[in-house]
This record gives sequence, C-alpha cells and structure tokens, in this order.
Amino acid sequence: MFTLQTHYTNKVILEPLNHKHLNGLYKAGQHPNIWQWILSNYTKSPAILNEWFLTQAQFNKNEQVVFAIIDKNTKQIVGTTRLFKLDTHNLSAEIGHTFISNDWQRTYINSHAKYLLLNYAFEKLRLVRISFNTHENNKRSRNAITRLGARFEGVAHKDRLLSDGNFRSTAKFSIVDDQWPDIKLQLEGRL
Repeated sequence: MFTLQTHYTNKVILEPLNHKHLNGLYKAGQHPNIWQWILSNYTKSPAILNEWFLTQAQFNKNEQVVFAIIDKNTKQIVGTTRLFKLDTHNLSAEIGHTFISNDWQRTYINSHAKYLLLNYAFEKLRLVRISFNTHENNKRSRNAITRLGARFEGVAHKDRLLSDGNFRSTAKFSIVDDQWPDIKLQLEGRL
C-alpha cells in the first residue's frame, strides 16, 4: 500500500531511506542526547547502522516506509522518521522511530517532517487514525507531539522491555481523520 516517493515542503525533504543516506545519518546521530529515550542507538558505528538499515529499516514495505529527513537549503541529512504499523483493515498507522540531529532539534525540521507524514497518511493513504508513542518521561517528545495537535490518550505502563533490562511506560497520542482538517490548517500556518 505504501508508495515510495519523496515528499517536501519549502524547507524539508522526506526521501525514502536508501543506502546513500547512511553516511549522513551516521553523522546526524552522533550526539548522545539524541538516544536518551530511543530504544537503541543504531548510529554507534557504520557497521551497526548498516545492519539496522538491512534488518529493520527495510522490514516489510507493506507495513512501513522509512524516510531520511533532509534540510532542503543545506541538503544535509538531519535524521530519520517513519510511517509504520500500517493496518489496512482498520486504516491506521503509527508515526515514530524519529530522531533528529541535536543541532536541528527545536527548529522547523520536526514540524515540517510530521506535516508531510500526516498529509501523506490522511490524504493519500486515506487512513483514519495515526498514533504516536513515546517514553512517558520524554517531555521534549511529548511536547512536540502535543504541538502537532495530537490528543493524549494515556500511559501504557511497563509495555516495553528496554535493552538495559528496565521497562518503559509509554505515553500514547493520536490524531484521527476528523481532526486532520483543523490540525492541517494550524500546521500550515506555522510552516
């Protein structure tokens, strides 16, 4: 159901992730603060990044599409994001597995990237629900998701086992198709 295509605004390009992006993605992922709340740091080395690309980023193209996030002006790869867990029966998916280079956080990058994914999900794929999940203590991510217009749905306690042996409780958010027209206008006003 996913079509591999490039999406762009006047400031951000989302390109389906391919091998040519890996060097830039490796550079974008070097600041340790990026990985505080993400399940695993796949930019620790070029070898780990390549393994992640082959085994996770390319996993089942009918269920997910992974994008490189590129700053349009500098052509710099500044991170990655994806639309995944596509459920064609229930017309839903999740947006996440996003990381943005420390230098580009709290800029226009995230708003533009999420706008592009939401627009693609609701207007091209005709989905009715998009969900977002983050660590319950990741205030920066929770604030960014809320700024998009997503509705907080609650916390799923101890729902993910982390690599360090601890459990993550997940803050859950959503946007549904009925909300999209208003959210779209608000996002376009900020872009």
